[in-house]
Amino acid sequence: MLTNIHPKLPMRNKTLTRDYYLNMLGFELVGSADYEDYLMVKKDQIELHFFEFKDLNPKENYGQVYFRTDNIDDFYQSLLAKKVPIHPAAPLQVKPWGQKEFALLDPDNNLLTFGQSV
Repeated sequence: MLTNIHPKLPMRNKTLTRDYYLNMLGFELVGSADYEDYLMVKKDQIELHFFEFKDLNPKENYGQVYFRTDNIDDFYQSLLAKKVPIHPAAPLQVKPWGQKEFALLDPDNNLLTFGQSV
């Protein structure tokens, strides 16, 4: 039986990725081991893994994750307070499919969409 999922996304620079997720989005490191070309972070019940891909062209990266939340308004406001850039085409809005959503692009152009049912 499936119990959880940990998406794996590409990263070019572990230091930049770690800084973005920890300091901008409020994630924390997972585990005590520090692997040179791998990173694991978590926030609440969500865990993301990153693998090093130094030759990644961010303009050609199609990595995407959809996060469900139960308090999208507060989370969105906390990101604005930290001056986290919101995707210019995806500010907080109610979508026709019944989700309130917004999106971000991380340093490697992985699309992070956050949504809550309305």
